[in-house]
Amino acid sequence: MEHIFELAKIKSEEITILELQDAMDRGDVSSRELVMYYMYRIATFDQSGPMINSIMEMNPDAIFIAEALDQERKLSGARSLLHGVPVLLKGNIETNDKMHTTAGALALENHVSSNDAFLVQKLRDAGAIILAKTNMTEWANGMSSSMWAGYSSIGGQTKNPYGDHFPGGSSTGSAASVAANFSTVAVGTETSGSILSSAVQNAIVGLKPTVGLISRSGIIPWSYSQDTAGPMARNVTDVAILLNALTGKDESDPATCKNEYSTMDYTAFLDKDGLNKATIGVFRNALPKNYCDMGEYDEHLFNDAVAKLKDSGANIIEDIDIPSFHREWKYNKMNLEFKHSVENYLYNLPAQLPVHNLNELIEWNERNSEKALKYGQDMLNYRSQLDKPLNHSEYIVESISDLYYSQNIGIDHALEKYGLDAILFPAYVGADLSARAGYPTIAVPAGFQENGRAFGITFAGTAFSEPTLIRIAFAFEQQTKHRKMPALKK
Repeated sequence: MEHIFELAKIKSEEITILELQDAMDRGDVSSRELVMYYMYRIATFDQSGPMINSIMEMNPDAIFIAEALDQERKLSGARSLLHGVPVLLKGNIETNDKMHTTAGALALENHVSSNDAFLVQKLRDAGAIILAKTNMTEWANGMSSSMWAGYSSIGGQTKNPYGDHFPGGSSTGSAASVAANFSTVAVGTETSGSILSSAVQNAIVGLKPTVGLISRSGIIPWSYSQDTAGPMARNVTDVAILLNALTGKDESDPATCKNEYSTMDYTAFLDKDGLNKATIGVFRNALPKNYCDMGEYDEHLFNDAVAKLKDSGANIIEDIDIPSFHREWKYNKMNLEFKHSVENYLYNLPAQLPVHNLNELIEWNERNSEKALKYGQDMLNYRSQLDKPLNHSEYIVESISDLYYSQNIGIDHALEKYGLDAILFPAYVGADLSARAGYPTIAVPAGFQENGRAFGITFAGTAFSEPTLIRIAFAFEQQTKHRKMPALKK
């Protein structure tokens, strides 16, 4: 049967959105055929064969939607570069269709949202097809301190398609599915490292944008101050195209009201000479012992990346200092925001669902422990006992201090002191600093270690510096071409 789902006249495994649009405009492939092709790959490699297990649930209407979009293309042309393109969504993003929104939790396995997330409606307006929900670390890694990344009670364990390697952060399903070409693009979410870690481990590009660039409405929350969705793809071009469709001001999300970039075309910054005269600071004092012990860092590959940046015209400032990087950061704000935000979300769920606060969730999990508590729920237990989370002195103080130390004494300090366009970090070790600042970071493939494990680098900047980061990341990508498909076998 496989020949039925081959895409004529195009290289399918690393195909880009621009190539897809050209092929669909020529009539070489239809959106319907494209959906069927990805469904076939998911059945062959995700749900059988190597069992990557990145897809949590398929959209049963995807083929019908594709057929309607094919007809629209014939009658009036494409709405945007995403017209007829399948997109995958992390399992904590609400959709008003037949799919469930669960965050991987068995207690929410029957939850079907009555609303689209704001970003989902933006995707639908652009003509994208919501193909499936991806697996994720249950409750975005907010449930258990021992839970393995990419595991959920509903979805099981997502595997790294490149082999027996660490799969990434809580957006692992989105990253692995894109890496294995179950779609060209996916949407992940990040509180601290979930997009960036998953992108690095799966040899794809992931952008954690400025908090407020993309609406948070309709996403199961973790942290009020740090949560954001972000685009994930196999190349920077597709990340920019997807970002165009995701941004926008949302009256129900105050963070987006500061956003002056909701109509920006991020593809305008795809400049292959974008490293010429860019000033990039290299932060090397970022490697705790446990990071090296886990095999996350490859000095040779990192030095190669720095050398390539320099050879491509970038002005490299070595060994920059970020005064706050190694301060003793606290997590009271994060825990208190989780308690309030998740409990508020549960409280507003339909009455027929079994849980409406953290205590009910914990009790439900205990009653269904054989299926729901493979890794326990020590973090849920701890956070459920926190009292008056938004009226807590530690919450108030850390809300201020996190911003001050991550911005004024952190990223902005380094950018201003050294006259930088961006800061270069190995892998995703700067993710927490950018997350606390609410600032953007982009992850780009930077090669593979001797054992086949993917290695990546991240470029970080100040608020709404996505154009600069995209320009730098695209130029690096074009100069290096490190991305390659995993060797999947049936």
